[in-house]
Amino acid sequence: MSEQTHFGFQSVDEQEKAGRVRGVFDSVASRYDVMNDLMSMGLHRAWKAYTVAVANLKAGNRVLDIAGGTGDLARAFAHKVGASGTVVHTDINEAMLRQGRDRLLDEGLVLPTSLCDAEQLPFADGSFDLVSVAFGLRNMTHKERALSEMCRVLRPGGRLLVLEFSKVAAPLEKLYDWYSFKVLPKLGQWVAGDGDSYRYLAESIRMHPDQRQLKDMMKTAGFGHVDVHNLSGGVVALHVGIRC
Repeated sequence: MSEQTHFGFQSVDEQEKAGRVRGVFDSVASRYDVMNDLMSMGLHRAWKAYTVAVANLKAGNRVLDIAGGTGDLARAFAHKVGASGTVVHTDINEAMLRQGRDRLLDEGLVLPTSLCDAEQLPFADGSFDLVSVAFGLRNMTHKERALSEMCRVLRPGGRLLVLEFSKVAAPLEKLYDWYSFKVLPKLGQWVAGDGDSYRYLAESIRMHPDQRQLKDMMKTAGFGHVDVHNLSGGVVALHVGIRC
């Protein structure tokens, strides 16, 4: 009998979840960047810029960007590591990966690109100085397995950066819930022609581990020290883990 997991607020077979998540991102890929700007009121750019600053990359560093989507972080990282470094841009969703690859190529950036599952990364142990995953971890079926894989492909002392929606501060909860469940699906329907996918995204945020839970999961996965940076009142949190 197959195990159950959550797809938003629904309970589904584990084997079914990946396909349903893929359907969500297939549907919104072409309008993903526009929707990010609208639904975050542009704040996603500041959150990602902060992540790049915390990454503090040097020329020659090796970086793996997981769930890299349309390539915002991969682009910024590539400029930091220079010609002597490497940034591998990956996603499990082909439509999203294609959008990102094409955008990067249009800007003259040719990066290694890989369609892969974060729960089974096709890279050798200790291959990277830094691994990043922005707004992708909550969609993964086995988060613990994915975090262990991210730890495995990092060199000792390497860092994992997880940028993800998290638990908002208590005074913001009612307003945030109203926006998430009343406004966001309507925006999705208006801009991307798909309100249901954005309703799922709002639900998936509520089902994702909060700041403390994710910190504990990262430590269990092999990260000896984990810092948590709350952004915008906890709407988003950046977890920074150092591999033992």
